[in-house]
Amino acid sequence: MNISRSFNTWRKYRQTITELGRMSDRELHDLGIGRSDIRRVARDAVR
Repeated sequence: MNISRSFNTWRKYRQTITELGRMSDRELHDLGIGRSDIRRVARDAVR
């Protein structure tokens, strides 16, 4: 089960990065996220 949990966590992380990466700088700013913060936000999302 550990492998499937790890895969699902990775998949969720990648999906979050993809979705945030598609947003414009203006949309990210409205959410209070800088483009350089995307990876941190994605890591926090899977915890």
